[in-house]
This record gives sequence, structure tokens and C-alpha cells, in this order.
Amino acid sequence: MSNIAESARIHPMAAVDDGAVIGEGVKIGPFCHVGPHVVLHANVELLSNAVVTGRTVIGKGTRIFPMAVIGGDPQSVHHGGEETTLTVGANCTIREGVTMNTGTADFGGQTIVGDNNLFLANSHVAHDCRVGNHVIMSNNVMLAGHVVIEDRVILGGGSAVHQFTRVGRQAFVGGLSAVSYDVIPYGMLNGNPGLLSGLNVVGMTRAGIDRAVIHRVRRAYKAIFEGTASVRENAAAIREEYADCEQVIQILDFIASDSDRALSSPTRGQKG
Repeated sequence: MSNIAESARIHPMAAVDDGAVIGEGVKIGPFCHVGPHVVLHANVELLSNAVVTGRTVIGKGTRIFPMAVIGGDPQSVHHGGEETTLTVGANCTIREGVTMNTGTADFGGQTIVGDNNLFLANSHVAHDCRVGNHVIMSNNVMLAGHVVIEDRVILGGGSAVHQFTRVGRQAFVGGLSAVSYDVIPYGMLNGNPGLLSGLNVVGMTRAGIDRAVIHRVRRAYKAIFEGTASVRENAAAIREEYADCEQVIQILDFIASDSDRALSSPTRGQKG
């Protein structure tokens, strides 16, 4: 039997399977389907024709719009029907036609989405992704499996992110861009193939980062990508100089971290 809070409002033409947990103040509209292993926390709202299935937890206050399918099986030939999970945080907005899949057993079995995110129509979060907080995925954005999207990233409409790729915090990816390699924090990437075109200065300014700090990050960016050695060597060489600048250290740590993908740069993948 489902565990349904007294204050939940479920339309008589919605289907809520036995075993589902429905929190206080939840609203479920007509023609929605909630699977037997789903947990909807307080004040979640499902508009008409939304599907939440699988072993999925939806955080409080999240709204899911018509035709979204949240918690479907991973689109992976290696998935053998294992009981994997999807967790979506609080206060997310999930617009029409969005799809999010559970994880795969070979990689821990978890897809995790943070809080206060906006997923516009027909965007997709694949198996085993990690999406941070305050992320915006515009219409038709596609995340392949195992992608990491850090906090406050903006992905422009129709952009696609290759599997196992990382996009650092507060980076900006332009519309229709192909993200084949890791994007540094505060970076700006455009095109197909996607090329690093500088820093997301507008986003940094809107976040309240001081102009003097932005200038320091710009100087560090130039030293990293225009230095005479490799990017990793250039980054290591400036660490002491910028030890007191949080934003630069975030970039340097990102570059130094192990990854399955190479780093995006102003030239990588460019035809010459």
C-alpha cells in the first residue's frame, strides 16, 4: 500500500502505484504515473502526464511538467535490470519532455541531481551523471552518461556533453556546442568542436566576484593557456602566486584532477 500524506492532492485520473511514498502538500495532476519505488517529498508538484518511475527520490518543492519521464532505466547496453537509483534535489523545475535516467550497476548505480536547478524542455540527464546546484540546462541539452556538471553552470540550447566529461563550476556553454573535453571552472566554451573562448566574465560579475579578482583570474587563464609548457605544467607553475585567490585555485585543482577526458582549450580539436 502507498504511504500518502493526508494533505497530498492526487487527481482521480492519476495512477500512484502501491509502495510509493507521497509527502505532505504533494500535488499530482491528471494522467500522471508514479511508480511503486518512488518517493516524492513535501510540496512536489507533478502537472498532467508526468511520469516518475524507478527507484527515484524527488526533493521538496520540485515541479515536474507534462510529458517528462523521470527515473527511467539507463539507456545503456550494459544495463541488466539492476535496481539502480535517481535522486533529484529540492526546488528544481523540470519542464516539458525532460528525461532523467537511473544509474548503472557497474558505476555505483546512482544518478544524482542537486538543488535549485532548471531543466528546460526536452533536456536529458543520462545514467550516472552528477549535476550540482543552481544549474541551468536550456532546451534540448543532452548529457551523456557519467557527466559531471558543477554548481551554477549554464548550458545553452542544443548543446551536447560527451560521456565522462566534466564541466567546472560557473562555466558557460554556448548553444549548439559540442562539449568533447573537460571545461574549466568559469570557462566559456562555444562551437563544434567546442573551443574555450575565455572566461564567463558576465556570470562571474553577476555572482558578485570583485572586478580585481576577475582580472587576476584572467591573468591566470592567460598564463595557463598561453604559457610555453603544457597546460598542466603552466597551471602547476602559478599555484604559489595565486594561492590566495579562491577562483584560480578552483581552476588549478580542476586541471590537476584525474579525468577520463582531456581539457578543452582555445585550440584543442580545431582544424588547422
